[in-house]
Amino acid sequence: MTAPGPADPVRTAALRLGTGALGWLHRNRAQSTFADGATAELAEPDSVYKPLAELALAGSLVVRDASLPAPEHDAAGALLDFAWDQLRGGDLLYERQLRFPAMTDPLETYVHFHRAGYRHEPLQALLAHLTSLTSYREYEHVPNRRMAVANATRIIGVADRTDWPARTAATWLGTVPEPWTMDWMTAYHMTHTVFHLTDWGAQPEALPPRLRDYLATWLPVWTDVWLEIEEWDLVAELLIVDACMPDPSFEPAAWRRLAAAQHDDGMLPRDGRTDVGDEDGRFDDHYHTAVVATAAASLVLSRLGA
Repeated sequence: MTAPGPADPVRTAALRLGTGALGWLHRNRAQSTFADGATAELAEPDSVYKPLAELALAGSLVVRDASLPAPEHDAAGALLDFAWDQLRGGDLLYERQLRFPAMTDPLETYVHFHRAGYRHEPLQALLAHLTSLTSYREYEHVPNRRMAVANATRIIGVADRTDWPARTAATWLGTVPEPWTMDWMTAYHMTHTVFHLTDWGAQPEALPPRLRDYLATWLPVWTDVWLEIEEWDLVAELLIVDACMPDPSFEPAAWRRLAAAQHDDGMLPRDGRTDVGDEDGRFDDHYHTAVVATAAASLVLSRLGA
């Protein structure tokens, strides 16, 4: 009999976390439903549009990594189908991009479906044109969001004119700053720099050596800090960063603590302070934590060879 290896506790925690979180998202997906007659203007984009995009992100990574069991793979496909149907088979994204040619969120949403094999040819053709324009590529986003646009352009297969070293150097992480200046919002910016630079762990070698060394030293410290104050959503994002590294640390204690915070129904609170008994706001308050927990579990299990 083979003795348990150091990765076994991480594999066990990630499998529990990922299957539970994905199941919770799948059962509650109807809470991200557009009202009849939704138009390209999307007056309140964060109410349905943003959650749909993030459901699609989680589903696309589970489908891509193929590391969760078959039922979860099927649930991920169902999430993608649901979100694609809500977006009218991509027509809503096309109409929004056509109506607002400078906006990049249709591209940033479409890329998750494209990653999973969905296509909308008119939108694809429109994006091929728009991404050739300086005004689109240089839209006034914060630096890590500009990397999101660049990565989406790269994934959907249109011309990628991105100067990746320059884009990276413009981010907080790219300057390898004093690590004790990290705060809550900066931590999210840092995580997304890594996500987009590596395409959510698909290209860990895209992390420059200088950033690898910096993260190898300081990521465990930051993770300990956010674990101590029970910021579960951010902890899940930091664990994704670890799994995006060429040599992940796969810290068992962090995975065990995150899995222990999950409720029996699969819901993972965003932090240790939010009231989770409010049924009306339960999905809105905690769906993002389930999304990033699903992504973290899928990626780490893939890197572990599960």
